[in-house]
Amino acid sequence: MIEEYLNKIICGDAIEIMKNMPSNSIDLVITSPPYNLKNSTGNGMKDGRGGKWKNAQLINGYSHYDDNMPHELYNKWQRDCLIEMLRLLKNDGAIFYNHKWRVQDGLIQDRHEIIQDLPVRQIIIWKRKGGINFNTGYFLPTYEVIYLIAKPRFKLVPKANACGDIWEFKQEMKNGHPAPFPVELIDRIITSTNAKIILDPFMGSGTTAISAIKNDRNYVGIDISPVYCEMSLKRINNFVNNQFKNDITKTTVI
Repeated sequence: MIEEYLNKIICGDAIEIMKNMPSNSIDLVITSPPYNLKNSTGNGMKDGRGGKWKNAQLINGYSHYDDNMPHELYNKWQRDCLIEMLRLLKNDGAIFYNHKWRVQDGLIQDRHEIIQDLPVRQIIIWKRKGGINFNTGYFLPTYEVIYLIAKPRFKLVPKANACGDIWEFKQEMKNGHPAPFPVELIDRIITSTNAKIILDPFMGSGTTAISAIKNDRNYVGIDISPVYCEMSLKRINNFVNNQFKNDITKTTVI
């Protein structure tokens, strides 16, 4: 039953946990996986010298995940994740899958190997406001890509389509996670749908859960890192205590 997963942060492997969840039980998936940035030839993530982002938190990697798979293995892993997400979706559900295009050894990685043959309906550009570039070989990178992967009956709520397909939001800066979503971006996705149960299999610092609570929806969060699960729990509880005056129906459990 999906009820046993609702409004909880589950610490463990995303694919293994999703395999135990019932099919056709999720209305919406919003997620941003690790980008495999440590497996890189030229983006400055191997150390902080001459990179695009001086002292970027991602230089130190993620907790409990090194972000350094062989390219083919990484693609298979992410594709397997998406296939499980699609199995979990109801027939009017959708996945908003945030990733990043990059150039590797002179070749464009547009993530086609990951999303090929999946029902991609649209590409949304997230234009990040601000940033500083310390590498004179590159213009400042300012965008990421959100793939809208939709089941046949998925529709936006009335007037949501007026937002267009280029979204401009500031990066989340006051966050201990190395690659956090801005809450406002998740708010836009959630409020553009009638989804009642929202899954994020790479929950990170809990932003998707906070947006779900804020918009009176249920969530399921998964993350492999006990550090990030604890971070999520703390952020969610702080948000609930500040916004809902300790409403026990909003409690989150790991």
